Amino acid sequence: MNRGGFGRTPNGWLSDRGSTGADPEGADHGTGEALDRTWPRVIGLFLIVLTFSVAEPAVLVGLPYLLLVAAFPARRLVALLAAVFAVFFVLAPGARQGFWFVERAWALLVGGWFVGLTFRWPDRAFSARALGAVAGSGVVAAFWSVVRPGSWSVVDWFISERIHRGVSTALQAVQVLQGEEGVSSGLVTTVYQAADAQANVFPAMLGLASMAALGVAWWLYVRLAHGDGDGLGPAREFRFNDQLIWLLISGILLLVVGSGEGWSRAGSNAVVFMGALYALRGAAVVLFFYGGLSVLGAVLLVLSLILVAPIILGCAVVIGLGDTWLDLRTRARRLSTHGET
Repeated sequence: MNRGGFGRTPNGWLSDRGSTGADPEGADHGTGEALDRTWPRVIGLFLIVLTFSVAEPAVLVGLPYLLLVAAFPARRLVALLAAVFAVFFVLAPGARQGFWFVERAWALLVGGWFVGLTFRWPDRAFSARALGAVAGSGVVAAFWSVVRPGSWSVVDWFISERIHRGVSTALQAVQVLQGEEGVSSGLVTTVYQAADAQANVFPAMLGLASMAALGVAWWLYVRLAHGDGDGLGPAREFRFNDQLIWLLISGILLLVVGSGEGWSRAGSNAVVFMGALYALRGAAVVLFFYGGLSVLGAVLLVLSLILVAPIILGCAVVIGLGDTWLDLRTRARRLSTHGET
């Protein structure tokens, strides 16, 4: 297989093959079968975008998709039609001021980095390119905030104001539904405290949402431009560079010994970002050993997250951290191979 030819053999490197470059067991083959199996992954990624994004989800997905179509010629008309819709969402009418430009500049940065990394390292797993794109965009944004003093404070205010405005709207809706009973002051205080915490870690949330949005954009491009449903590898194969454990450790240290609000905030963002990635990695390990997730399993998982989310997420993080040192899936494959021989 010619792994370097984008147009000729898209399956050669458009799929997330994992860090080893090998075709994982149970990888999807065949457009129809792959499309059926990848739909849950894409839906899950888009739900992550909706959950974590402090920017417009359509912008985070649409701009990278447009850059992919512009950088890599599309074979099919449907991809170009989708690009037209993406332009409409990206250039949506409204007040073009303040955060309108900020969120599009960020999406352009992330999409540009992703396209550049795909050009440079086409054989790398999607997760590696997406992480690189978010990291590169973060460095550029940090450099810009240094060059333009005060720009960070403006962005921080815009996002905080957007989050609190959304919370206020939601509370007003609850007030209308409850009628005369109203909303308890304790609930209002708790909700606004949660909003403050969300505003504090918005860089981490934006980074996670951007990675998920890149996954949606990448899948859409591979599917619509090349008719291939295998743009994303199996969720059970999700992993990332083990050296990123040091980012988590650094974040914890900054939280414990960091002096000043800025250092503590940097630490909390590093912990939230890496904690979420390790939770996803832990979930991937569970899926690998469990063999997948049925509809009933998905329903039970959602109910568990609603009822005991801290316990479920904590266990997933622990499993993900353990996989960093033990590489549980590789060990299981080796044991399976030795058992067969």
